[in-house]
Amino acid sequence: MMSYKGYQAVLKYDDEAEVFHGEVIGTRDVVFFEGGSVEELNREFRVSIDDYLAFCAERGHEPDKRFSGRIPLRVSPDIHRAANATAKSEGKSLNAWIAETIERAV
Repeated sequence: MMSYKGYQAVLKYDDEAEVFHGEVIGTRDVVFFEGGSVEELNREFRVSIDDYLAFCAERGHEPDKRFSGRIPLRVSPDIHRAANATAKSEGKSLNAWIAETIERAV
């Protein structure tokens, strides 16, 4: 994963075309870029983010911001009860337990 100015991108390599493809994630807009080398991919990623921000400014459109850290979460009552019991058994709040579980998973 790549990061620049708070934006992140996921990468794939196309071995037939011998080119890297990148996609900026976490925006409602679609931002793609590509490069034939790691250096070119890095450069194109940065150019794409700068272009995205300039495009938003030109249009008077607020660029997507970083995530707030709040996740609306719905689970079954049984899962809720089990998660709460597990959190309490570890001496943690449910929120702290969920945050730590997600952090370990990613």
